[in-house]
Amino acid sequence: MDQTIDKRDEAGDEPGSARPALLDRVPHIPLFFLGLGVYRAWIEIVFVGSFVGFPTAQYAGHNVFDIAMIVTLFASALASKKLGVFYRKKSLHWVAGTALVVSTAGVFASMYAPELAAAIATPAAVLGGFGIALVILFWSELYSCLNPVRVALYYSASIIVAAVILYICRGFLYPWLFAAALSMPPVTLLCLALGFRSLPESELPRALGGKFSFPWKPVMLMAIYAFAYGLKESSMYAGSFGPHSAFGTLAVALAIFAGIVARGGRFDFGAIYRIALPLMVAAFLVLPSLGFLNNVAADFCVTASYTAFSILIMLILANMSYRYGISAIWLFGIERGVRALFSLLGRETETALSGFEFAGVPSEFVLNAIVIILVVAMTMILFSEKELSSRWGVTFLGGSNAEGDSVIVKKQELANRSHELAKQFGLSQREEEVLLLLAQRKTVGAIEKELFIANGTAKTHIRHIYRKLDVHSRDELIELLGLYS
Repeated sequence: MDQTIDKRDEAGDEPGSARPALLDRVPHIPLFFLGLGVYRAWIEIVFVGSFVGFPTAQYAGHNVFDIAMIVTLFASALASKKLGVFYRKKSLHWVAGTALVVSTAGVFASMYAPELAAAIATPAAVLGGFGIALVILFWSELYSCLNPVRVALYYSASIIVAAVILYICRGFLYPWLFAAALSMPPVTLLCLALGFRSLPESELPRALGGKFSFPWKPVMLMAIYAFAYGLKESSMYAGSFGPHSAFGTLAVALAIFAGIVARGGRFDFGAIYRIALPLMVAAFLVLPSLGFLNNVAADFCVTASYTAFSILIMLILANMSYRYGISAIWLFGIERGVRALFSLLGRETETALSGFEFAGVPSEFVLNAIVIILVVAMTMILFSEKELSSRWGVTFLGGSNAEGDSVIVKKQELANRSHELAKQFGLSQREEEVLLLLAQRKTVGAIEKELFIANGTAKTHIRHIYRKLDVHSRDELIELLGLYS
């Protein structure tokens, strides 16, 4: 390969051209990948209850919905090895869609027949929680087929889409709102199917088997953030906007989206949790002590912090599945179950301790102090993993599926060896991603498509990698990795 490096910079600009404006650099995003935002909007309209007071809520609302979702998530994670991948199970998609449509119809029916609310409430909430848990796992499985840049770009954009849908729906009369909510489950499932169809066969999920240690560090920190979020959730309902369309949620999603567009592969994903920590400290320590714009400012900080960390946890877990072949159903089933459980515990704790005092100190200040100690302590532990490509405590433990284990071991060894070479020879994060794809014997065109970079940029990165590693061909690179005979 020609070793001459052209004048194209790392972001993929044309030689001799001025760097294009930000809007000109916004990458093409397939609209069906934003269908994740549709189910987020559905949750808030039908069960979070931020701007519609359904009669069913007083009998079985948000908590019953969450419990059904938690049970389904944990059950799916426990059965993930037996169930295998979800995207091929079309019957499961039909079951989830039907459950959500029936749940929506039941909740809205209580608006027109309040006397039926008591009978409808529990079945509607259980069906809704069951159906949405499956949809969450479907989307998690799809996003786990993508590289980190695409995950962060699509996920942050989906959060923005959800907020926009909710802003629009606030102006609807009930018949139109019902029609919109009823259409959301089929729309999100259709987008999901199109997303899987757009991926090459080699990138689709596979049931590989194998056993891994669980990445407890990021999941436990997510649990603490969810608990803190739950403590403040009641005040969010009292405001004009719900959690999924709050200004803090939208602001962080916009900031991360703009950062990825502007920086591309050079975006520092570690900045996400460096943003999340001070925002959470501000919400629970600084603002309560000042008392200025307490609820409004604190709610902004909590929703912004929680959203930032939820984007990071999606990146971490999706990247583990992408790099090592770990089951996305297992990873996300446990993580989302833990998150929903701790959010529920936060809401119940806030309700139970409201108005209580401990030795003359209001319960709110005691809880704030506990939350801050836990958040800071766990974030310091998380800081020990400085890169998105770190293992985060994951280790392959073997398993009973010989073929699956062989594939997993090879993927893990390849990812680990690429990471070691990247650190040893000073490769950038983007160059490490290109190195891993080269080691997987992917073409230059496939690398450019997967990493979402401009034409020709992959060749520039490959030349940089070859120069730093002092190799001159892919065969020499494979030999240096030492994983193939």
